[in-house]
Amino acid sequence: MKNSDFIRLISLSAIWGASFLFMRIIVPSLGVLPSAFFRVFFSSIGLFALLATLRFSINFKGKLGVLLLLGIVSSGIPVVMYSIAAQVLPAGYSAIFNATTPLMGVLIGALFFSEKLTVNKAGGVVFGLAGVAVLTRTGPVTLTLPVLLGAAACLVATSCYGLTGFLTKRWISDQGGLDSKLVATGSQLGATALLLPPFLFNVSTSPPASWGSTGVWLAIAGLSFICTSLAYIMYFRLIADIGPVKSLTVTFLIPLFGVLWGVIFLHEQITLAHLAGGTLIAIALWLVLKPAKIT
Repeated sequence: MKNSDFIRLISLSAIWGASFLFMRIIVPSLGVLPSAFFRVFFSSIGLFALLATLRFSINFKGKLGVLLLLGIVSSGIPVVMYSIAAQVLPAGYSAIFNATTPLMGVLIGALFFSEKLTVNKAGGVVFGLAGVAVLTRTGPVTLTLPVLLGAAACLVATSCYGLTGFLTKRWISDQGGLDSKLVATGSQLGATALLLPPFLFNVSTSPPASWGSTGVWLAIAGLSFICTSLAYIMYFRLIADIGPVKSLTVTFLIPLFGVLWGVIFLHEQITLAHLAGGTLIAIALWLVLKPAKIT
């Protein structure tokens, strides 16, 4: 993997780590469906604005249909699931559960896409999950039914992310490819189309008590334009350049950035558990990203 790919991997981890903080601001104010819909809707607007600014030709090369379906899996379902989780789980916990994505990717790849399950990949997943388990000890949450449902919602989302990489490779990369900006735009259109009907029904039958403060809408802007529009352009480019499984290792770093943002913005303290968990996650990244030996 080239240095530029690694830098993009780190940058994407930092951006997506911030998304869980934004959701914890937005969801309690607006509710699940409005939060999820506004995220993908404004993300779509941001992407079209970017394409217009760059005077980029909007030619999906006959792939718009599969991009809309890809958007349902890659964004539509996950943003709803994480909005559900944001009602009951701290931002760091959602970020930690998000680190199960490579596990889902490895398992889905082995079961359905003939992806070879190497010793390095399996070992990387084990070390990564061990690191996540250590990090969970830094801020225990009382185990209740809503918390379990929030955790389950996160796992549904990570399963979708695990599937997304392989669908993108099969439907897009292996079919002549497509610029990552167009892949991100088409996928966000699919997510918006999925969420529009339930959003309209929800606001017509039980609208939010408040449509939020200026701070909430600034969080929506950050979540939509930076953590979704920009992030998905970076993510689909990574899939094209380094493959689906290696791209999924971005989620191993997200809990670390969640801790970092907490130290910087919330003045939280770094504990030995953070350092131990970070070390295990670093080992996991090395194992999964390590080039296979040529025999």
